Amino acid sequence: MSRLVYILNGPNLNLLGKRQPHIYGHETMADVERDCRALAAELKLDVVFHQSNREYEIIDWIHEARETACGIVINPAAFTHTSVAVLDALNTFDHPVIEVHISNVHKREEFRHKSFVSLRADGVIAGCGTLGYQLGLRRIAQLVALGG
Repeated sequence: MSRLVYILNGPNLNLLGKRQPHIYGHETMADVERDCRALAAELKLDVVFHQSNREYEIIDWIHEARETACGIVINPAAFTHTSVAVLDALNTFDHPVIEVHISNVHKREEFRHKSFVSLRADGVIAGCGTLGYQLGLRRIAQLVALGG
């Protein structure tokens, strides 16, 4: 079985470290990618790491993952609360999906409490900062080892 995990990031995460650091911290997307790649190597996983502000690209990457990946870690950002299309794409993926949010969305505006992605996710990690990505990778590794 594949040991490839797609790590997908939605809109505005390209500004991580610059945008609202009091909410999202000072780490950049490059920092997150570096840390994920280091952990993936430890876990004997390979990663494909993407970020886009365009919904269709995220959907295309999910479709691509269907053919090659054993799991997806996704921080859909604002698409969490708006995109039935991302949910529909994830519903075509037959392996584990872990949803990650850097902030605790449940302590924020009420519209952030609803997640379309959670309807498909096998786990949700929120409020752990960028460490959530590593927790998501660890969970994917566990699920893959269990055959899930």
